[in-house]
Amino acid sequence: MSKLTLLSLAALAALAGCASEHKVAPAPAPVVVQPAPTTPPAAVVVPQAGMGAVVVAPTAAAPLRAGTGRIDSIIDLPPSAAAGSTVPNANKRVGIRMDDGTLQYLDTAASDLAVGDRVSITSDGYMRHPAP
Repeated sequence: MSKLTLLSLAALAALAGCASEHKVAPAPAPVVVQPAPTTPPAAVVVPQAGMGAVVVAPTAAAPLRAGTGRIDSIIDLPPSAAAGSTVPNANKRVGIRMDDGTLQYLDTAASDLAVGDRVSITSDGYMRHPAP
């Protein structure tokens, strides 16, 4: 093997090992508020004066689960929504489809994420990107 080939392989190996790590916190799933359907749903319908009825389905954040998965969605958070997060400067809510098929949402300040990227969530509250 030539010296150039060995150097190229070494450079590729070094780049492959470059994963970033970002602090994350569990977050609730996004809530969609829409006009109530004409047939009664299984959710709570709250009448609103002058607006008709609105379906309200609040959710709470589930505990953080460690494991690997793929980014399913990325939502930019307005500063007011990020204020309640335990992650400093959190500006994104990321939905991750875990390898076991479940979906979890996390708040993060990471800036180099894309839908479809593979990530790993650690038990100590960090997201490694990219994950093997």
